[in-house]
Amino acid sequence: MDVYHIWCDLRPGTSDVEFSDAVHAYLGRLREEGRIAGHRLMRRKLGLGPRALGEFHIEIDVEDLAQLDRAFGLVSRREGPIESLHHAVNRHAARVEFALYRDFPDPGRARGSERF
Repeated sequence: MDVYHIWCDLRPGTSDVEFSDAVHAYLGRLREEGRIAGHRLMRRKLGLGPRALGEFHIEIDVEDLAQLDRAFGLVSRREGPIESLHHAVNRHAARVEFALYRDFPDPGRARGSERF
């Protein structure tokens, strides 16, 4: 499993509940269409966490990079119903940071190739 991470803050005057609804509508649609395996939206609690990463954290699970590439391919067209769902998220987000991680060790990891 690969996990695409997104950290962000909200633009001033943005409703946290509207942002949450938009994230779940957008990523829920991608999940329903098999474009992603799942997602999760989290919010920093008690102010604990690096401020540089933002108050909100979204995790998007994908089976592999090919699935992520297909999802990006659809969204990057900027058309159809998925574009309005994507825009509904983006209009709330500020200071966005991204990262891509993988489960470890993953099935492709050869045993005996450990680095010390």
